[in-house]
Amino acid sequence: MFSNSTLPVGIYEKAFPTNLSWEERLDLAAKAGYDFVEMSIDESEARLARLSWPGSERAALRRAISNVGIPIYTMCLSGHRKYPLGSASAEAREKALDILVRTIELASDVGAKIIQIMGYDVFYERSDDGTQARFLEGLRTGARWAGTAGVMLALENVDIEFVDSVEKTMRIMLAVNSPWFNLYPDMGNLVAAGHDPVSQLRLAKGHIVGVHVKDAIPGEIRGVPFEQGKVPFNDVFQVLAEIGFWGPLAVEMWAHLDTTGDPLKSAITARKLVDRLVSATWVAHKKDKEL
Repeated sequence: MFSNSTLPVGIYEKAFPTNLSWEERLDLAAKAGYDFVEMSIDESEARLARLSWPGSERAALRRAISNVGIPIYTMCLSGHRKYPLGSASAEAREKALDILVRTIELASDVGAKIIQIMGYDVFYERSDDGTQARFLEGLRTGARWAGTAGVMLALENVDIEFVDSVEKTMRIMLAVNSPWFNLYPDMGNLVAAGHDPVSQLRLAKGHIVGVHVKDAIPGEIRGVPFEQGKVPFNDVFQVLAEIGFWGPLAVEMWAHLDTTGDPLKSAITARKLVDRLVSATWVAHKKDKEL
């Protein structure tokens, strides 16, 4: 059960080894102190196959969630890198829309509330006005489907020029113009793209439904150990508190990139860091407002 007095903090499923059952993965998240797990629907065939799970397999995941007490609260949909909504190929766009609707259905079935959409109009093709227009139309279609299912879609800033800042994700969000389509910014991606995360996050006041927490350096968005990169965590958490953000924080880590050899220990350390940051910002900000 989430507490209404503190922000829910989750962890990306890839923070743990891939050879675990869902119950084992959820149990490790609980042992590390997390409130939820973020599921990945990436471009690998193994994770895309989750979208074809029969009812029995979906029920098994719901039982694992019930047994451990840790939900799948968010999903990260990066399978659109392989099958992009903005592709010049009608076949690829059809596959992309199929992935999107089935991800929404899976989220609804297992109780996930938010699907993070990565801001790639295309990834392995050249981006242009046409790919960007088709991407936007695909997002509008997805937002309608999401509204039918009662699941939120949220756009992430990524590592391509088209959507590498919160300012750019805001433009797309406003163009989609749906209550079921908001923002899920990544502080590390902002730093990697050369943006100031503090000023960027301030632009999205009232539209952030989740935040990815990770470190990064210019040009590198994965595998940078916490507090060894360039993300100004204290300032970032301070601005999130100032703009009134209250929602899930998802720690993004990768077990295969862990430099310590102990992914569980790294996950525990990251959880403690987030606790310190929340206490030093949201709690202090609340006290200041009460004075």
